[in-house]
Amino acid sequence: MSITKTHPLEDADRAWAAGLLTERWGSALLVSRGHLWDATTLPGFVAEIDTEPAGLVTYRIDGEECEVTSLDSLRAGQGVGAALLEVVHRAARAAGCRRAWLITTNDNTHALRFYQRRGYCLTALYPGAVEHSRRLKPSIPLVGMDGIPLRDEIELSFWLK
Repeated sequence: MSITKTHPLEDADRAWAAGLLTERWGSALLVSRGHLWDATTLPGFVAEIDTEPAGLVTYRIDGEECEVTSLDSLRAGQGVGAALLEVVHRAARAAGCRRAWLITTNDNTHALRFYQRRGYCLTALYPGAVEHSRRLKPSIPLVGMDGIPLRDEIELSFWLK
């Protein structure tokens, strides 16, 4: 199977997006570098395989930078995440951005592999930052994926050409 379509996140998609984010991350509220974002209000893209939703990416543009605020694939290993990143990169370039960046946490080893394989570089480590994020979003657990204590934020960057 391959992605048959990506389209901008539209009002008709927002309830589905909120449900997906809540299922995957506990709510549609996302914390990044001390800011709380409602992902349902941000721009984004939906990927479809055979007309069924297969993934979601949300982002925000601030000057010459584009932050990828969420990325979720419902079909692992089928190119959904990579396709969604590429469409965000195109939107960011069109908006005049020079850099795309994102935050993940120290427990998300799958994401660290995924992003680095797609050209993202580790650009910053914020030790203890998750404790600050919990003040904004108390539902962030103490222990994350694979039983790893959830403590640090890691910034990755992709330089747009």
